[in-house]
Amino acid sequence: MKKLLIANRGEIAVRIIRAARDYGIASVAIYSDADANALHAELADEAYGLGSGRPAETYLHIGRILEVARRSGADAVHPGYGFLSERSEFASAVIDAGLTWVGPSPEVIAALGDKVEARRVAEKVGAPLVMGSKGPIASAADAVAFAGEVGLPLAIKAAFGGGGRGMKVARRLDEVGELFSSAVREATEAFGRGECYGEQFLEKPRHIEAQVIADTHGNTVVLGTRDCTLQRRNQKLVEEAPAPFITEEQRNRIHEAARAICAEVGYCGAGTVEFLLSQDGVISFLEVNTRLQVEHPVTEETTGIDIVVEQLRIADGLPLSVTETPQPRGHAFEFRINAEDPGRGFLPTPGLITGFRAPSGIGIRLDTGVEAGSEIPDLYDSMMAKLIVTGSSRTQALERARRALAEFHIEGVASVLPFHRAVVNERDFTGEDGFRISTNWIETEFAGVLPAPRVDPVEGGLIRSFLEIDGKRHELGLPAGLFSASGAAAIKPAGETARVSEGAVTTPIPGTLRQWLVDDGADVNEGDVVAIVEAMKMETRISAPRSGRISLIAEIDAVLGVGAKLATIR
Repeated sequence: MKKLLIANRGEIAVRIIRAARDYGIASVAIYSDADANALHAELADEAYGLGSGRPAETYLHIGRILEVARRSGADAVHPGYGFLSERSEFASAVIDAGLTWVGPSPEVIAALGDKVEARRVAEKVGAPLVMGSKGPIASAADAVAFAGEVGLPLAIKAAFGGGGRGMKVARRLDEVGELFSSAVREATEAFGRGECYGEQFLEKPRHIEAQVIADTHGNTVVLGTRDCTLQRRNQKLVEEAPAPFITEEQRNRIHEAARAICAEVGYCGAGTVEFLLSQDGVISFLEVNTRLQVEHPVTEETTGIDIVVEQLRIADGLPLSVTETPQPRGHAFEFRINAEDPGRGFLPTPGLITGFRAPSGIGIRLDTGVEAGSEIPDLYDSMMAKLIVTGSSRTQALERARRALAEFHIEGVASVLPFHRAVVNERDFTGEDGFRISTNWIETEFAGVLPAPRVDPVEGGLIRSFLEIDGKRHELGLPAGLFSASGAAAIKPAGETARVSEGAVTTPIPGTLRQWLVDDGADVNEGDVVAIVEAMKMETRISAPRSGRISLIAEIDAVLGVGAKLATIR
């Protein structure tokens, strides 16, 4: 390959751009109008716009992406993670266009990317499994019936997704139907396919995974384990390598099962096999991610292997640079730096970053897609950057993490930094009394942090804009009063954002109204969930602030500002 198109955005696009430079090839970025001033579009050798619209019209639009590949002369495509990375039809389209696909074959993506089929493969090679549905569940009613068969709690998961998108956990039978419908909507928005399946949910498990790389020469190597237990809304916040506080027998069992699953389907490329570890030591296969993982840097730091460059080598037909599992060199943590307010239930906080001061020093790595002046759109997920901290031991890595997190400052949008600063001092996490973290520890055990102060939008000054000429970007400076920070005419929020009357139902986040769960004029009780607002590919449930009769104001698909009035209750 000579020129690599990166079919993604944000920090992972920047990460791949840097790997392409290290590998000696040119990079091509794509961007939506909302990402017009994004860092990845600036750093690539060339950048091409996809136009406006939701992800389905931009980063999920296969035809537009392949047209950019044709225009730019790219001869290879790297999908990153999320978006189209686990879509076999995208891999097939890339290959059919005569381009090199950086990833496993379409057939393998179809076999393992389908979570139901992956369970069948795991069962065939002897990997342990909890009970699950035999295929995708057809409807909310069928989900309720399945829950009645296998019992609660029930995990509802996107059959063609990952990263926690489209996953819900039902603990009461009366919420199964609604959560199934919510999972289908999230999966459709994030992956373009809404099929979901069900399986038994293990209470308070750990999340352990194995990083695998495999080439076209018959080499399949497990690079080691990671612990990704610390999660909120089924999405990871902190990861570490190697997985701590497990026995060598458990580690070897995970390595063997991961290698067997990948070898069974003829895997080629980088992939991750995920497992749950119950409190009584039972290991259960979870899924295979047929792509690069968000948390791959902790494995890179503890093995010395550039996993993205390995992906490029494999795609070029070269053998792996390593042929057996390396001994870990020290310990590494990754802290996902999301634009979310942990003091308000991790609500997403899109907006303009007015200040960004990152830590540095020995053992510190930052993978970022933003800088001061970057705009965080509400169309995509909330991750801004990843802080990776490495030490000779877990204890030293924790000490460095405390220092690095104290140095890290972001202004203009709320971030999860207060949570990270708190958790590295929690005894449940540090492990002096044993490792007591489970996948729902944040919801059930964490004492919480204070909400971030509200930040008013910045006005005045200059806003960056640009001209694109044959993929080359030329910057302009325009008065802020002409355009919004995203470079487009400002959208007026639906509803009032100033004074809110008593009994008003408002949204705590900017986003889009996706669904009303009650009818206009219905009687509601305080605490009832009445609406669903979507921001950053996640759904937020809006509850009634009081009991009474509700009058709906905002319409479905209305674009909302923070504090926008959705309805009134009298």
